[in-house]
Amino acid sequence: MKQSKQEITLNEKDALQDMLDAEKQLLAYYTAALTEGSSKSFRKEILKRYAESAEDQFLVFEQMLSRGYYETQPAQKPMIDEKAETFSKVRKQLMQQQEA
Repeated sequence: MKQSKQEITLNEKDALQDMLDAEKQLLAYYTAALTEGSSKSFRKEILKRYAESAEDQFLVFEQMLSRGYYETQPAQKPMIDEKAETFSKVRKQLMQQQEA
């Protein structure tokens, strides 16, 4: 059965979501490459490409946000305080482990 172009074409929201997902996956790959890279020139190039991809991801996110395709909830002060406290505890534990 042959499908028409309209049946296989992504709508705008799906296309943007696909782009956002691809950029997020690319960032994960760059992160892995950066942490595994053993030469300064390689790491420098990966870091450059990571920054470019992060910018692209944010641009797609902004487009989705402006079109109402991506909803965000403002973080409430108690939630921010709770996460900051958790981060502070983990950081303190890591520093103590380094000193030991």
